[in-house]
Amino acid sequence: MTTATQQQQQLGWPTTREFPLVLHLEPAVRLSEDQFFDMCQLNRDLRIERTAEGDVLLMPPAGGETGASNAGITAQVWQWTKQDGTGTTFDSSAGFMLPSGAVRSPDASWIARSRWDALTPKQRKRFAPICPDFVLELRSPSDALADLHAKLAEYLANGARLGWLLDPEARRVFVYRPDAPLEQLDDPATVAGDPVLPDFVLDLRAVW
Repeated sequence: MTTATQQQQQLGWPTTREFPLVLHLEPAVRLSEDQFFDMCQLNRDLRIERTAEGDVLLMPPAGGETGASNAGITAQVWQWTKQDGTGTTFDSSAGFMLPSGAVRSPDASWIARSRWDALTPKQRKRFAPICPDFVLELRSPSDALADLHAKLAEYLANGARLGWLLDPEARRVFVYRPDAPLEQLDDPATVAGDPVLPDFVLDLRAVW
């Protein structure tokens, strides 16, 4: 199986933890929402996000192990969503424009159906102007843990009700909830989503 480092070498990316690559554009260049969306569509081989300050963040594609783990996670969330029927699941390819103006793409996310249905068809086809109710970030070998913690805090500040940060290397899960202390789970077999995701339990054998 190709590792993230091997894939980065093949693509000519740096192999140390230098990601994301940051492009400072403003005030020299100010991309509109449509221009940023079109730029992302023209560069589908990259994962591209934007900060609230207008900086563009470039990340390499996930390595094989990370991609397989993320597929297993998304499949579990999707299966629960299908049974629960109260919301919509998204994979890592979905981008959301947060109230702060940042554009982020969680590795997995869920939005209550009432909130999703309140958006217009046009909004749903582009970077939807909404913060998911639930967000999950899976740490890959190229991710700095501090950057991911900052991203989870950003989600909560923009309205997320539950956030999970999974660190396979350390076999840890960090649970973020509004107005609650950060919870750290060491080598858990499962993690439960109540009450935001009622009765959903993520089997971490898909990750560890």
